[in-house]
Amino acid sequence: MASDSRAVADDVRKDVRDTAGTPPKRPGGGGFKSSPRYRTFVKYRFISGFLVVPLVLYAILVISPFLQTFYYSLTDWTGYSSDFSVIGFDNFSKLLDDDLFWQSLQHNIVLLIGMPLLALGLGLFFAFMLNVGGRHKRGEAASGVRGSKLYKILYFFPQVLSIAIVAVLWQNIYNPQGGLLNGVLTGVGLDSWEQNWLGDPGIALMCVLVVMVWANVGFYVVLFSAAMGSIPKEIYEAALLDGANRVTTFFRVTLPLIRDNIQTSYVYAGIMALETSFAYVMIMTVNQGGPDHSTLVLPVHMYNKAFRDGQAGYATAVGVSMLVVTMIFAVLALSIGRRRDRLEF
Repeated sequence: MASDSRAVADDVRKDVRDTAGTPPKRPGGGGFKSSPRYRTFVKYRFISGFLVVPLVLYAILVISPFLQTFYYSLTDWTGYSSDFSVIGFDNFSKLLDDDLFWQSLQHNIVLLIGMPLLALGLGLFFAFMLNVGGRHKRGEAASGVRGSKLYKILYFFPQVLSIAIVAVLWQNIYNPQGGLLNGVLTGVGLDSWEQNWLGDPGIALMCVLVVMVWANVGFYVVLFSAAMGSIPKEIYEAALLDGANRVTTFFRVTLPLIRDNIQTSYVYAGIMALETSFAYVMIMTVNQGGPDHSTLVLPVHMYNKAFRDGQAGYATAVGVSMLVVTMIFAVLALSIGRRRDRLEF
C-alpha cells in the first residue's frame, strides 16, 4: 500500500511540473489571426501589393490600346476628324475582297516562315561550329574553333546597327547602277548574272528576305552559343566514346538539349519578321512595296490605308488581322514544337 501511494504521489508531482509552465488557454483556440485562413490572407495581401501597380500599368498601356484598336476597326473613322460612326464588321468584310490585303498576307507568310528557318538554321550551324566544331584538343571531347570569340563579335555586329542603317546599306548594295553586288559580279566575269535586284518583281521579296536574315542571324549565333556552352562536356565525351561524329553529335546530342531555346527563338524570330518588315520595305523597295506590289506587306498596307488614303478605321481592321496572324503563328509554333519528355542535364 505504501509503495502504491508513493507511485501515485510521484505521478501527481510529474503532472504538476509538466503543466506549470503552460499558460492557460483562452476560449476560442487563439482567434482568427492564428487560423490558416488568416495566414493565407496575409500572404496573398503581401503579393498583391506588389502586383497591383504593374497590372494597372499593363491594363492601361497594353490592354487598353488593343481594345481601342478593335473598337475603331468597327467604325468608319478617317483619322483626320473626331466624327465617325459604328459600321459593325463592314471593314472586315472589305478585307475579304481586298486583293492587296491577300497579296500582302502571302508576302508576310513567306517572311514568317522563311526568315526564322534561315536565320535559326544558320545560327545553329555557326554556333555549333564555333563551340564544338574545332579540332579535339588533348583532354577535351568538344572544343570551339580558334578565334571563336572574334567570330561571335563579327556575327553580332549587324545587331548593333539600326534597321534604317541596314536597309540603306543594302539598298546601295542592290543598286543596279554602281551597286556593290553587280560590281562584284562584273569583276568576276559574271555579267550575265547582273540584275535590277529590287526592281524585278520576281526576286524583290527574296532580296528583302536575305537582308532580314543577314541582320538577325548574328543574334541567334550568340544565343545558341550560350545555350551550347551550358551543355556539360561529359555528354560530348560519352558521345565521342560511342563513336559519334560531328553530324551525329549535332542531331542526337546538341539539338535535343537546346530544343526549348530553339522553339522560343522561332516564335521570337517570326514576330520580328512581321514587325521589322515595315521598315525594310518602306526604305529599300520601289514605291514602298513595289514594284507592282511584289514586296507589299501588311504593316505597309495598313500604313498606306491610314495615312495615304484616310481610312483609319479600315487600317485598324488590317491591324487586328495582323494580331490574329501573329497569335496563330505563335500557337502553332509552340504546339508543334511541344514535347512531353524533357531532357535535363
